[in-house]
Amino acid sequence: MPTTRRRSSPRPETAARRREILQAALEIFGQKGYNNGPLAEIADQVEMTHAGILHHFGSKDRLLVEVLRYRDESDVEGLDEQHIPGGIELFRHLVRTAFANESRPGIVQAYAVLSAESVTDGNPGRSYFEERYTVLRGEVADALREMCRDRGVDEPATVARASASVLAVMDGLQVQWLLDRDNVELAEASRFAIEAIVTAVLDPRPSPLGDDLP
Repeated sequence: MPTTRRRSSPRPETAARRREILQAALEIFGQKGYNNGPLAEIADQVEMTHAGILHHFGSKDRLLVEVLRYRDESDVEGLDEQHIPGGIELFRHLVRTAFANESRPGIVQAYAVLSAESVTDGNPGRSYFEERYTVLRGEVADALREMCRDRGVDEPATVARASASVLAVMDGLQVQWLLDRDNVELAEASRFAIEAIVTAVLDPRPSPLGDDLP
């Protein structure tokens, strides 16, 4: 009868070395993008060889995916079960994340650069970002539906639009902030926009723009 071999966890020194590589790759990909961020430069930063990097991650494409997952871990640090909460707590978490991001511009820059590059043909990060946005839209929509039920509001079509809008606002403000930190308040502007979108769903009112727009 065949048996399934359980994957063992990497040794502490191996895990620490991988983390070093991921931190260096996050910085270099954030500065230069995936295509222009050479493995040799990442290897130099952690005092390894090109072959050493490939030993840990197999390929540059695989390294990119692991960098993206590593970046995601920073968003759920300190949360119970390392998972984004639901209901109103999800939106509070998003606002807290925006405040945290003001102190880690390198991570914000890496995300902005790599997500923008992912829309190009053949980019190895495309499927990751497609899945990420699908999952996040679903989680935001679920949180909004939960809040709508609690308040007796029935706005199913608005929920779908609002979930995409929340993510667009957060990512768009990050780009503006990276370009002009003196004049764009990442955290406060994110909070304002998220509160405005959530309020529009929970307390629908006539559009100030009018109803005759195409």
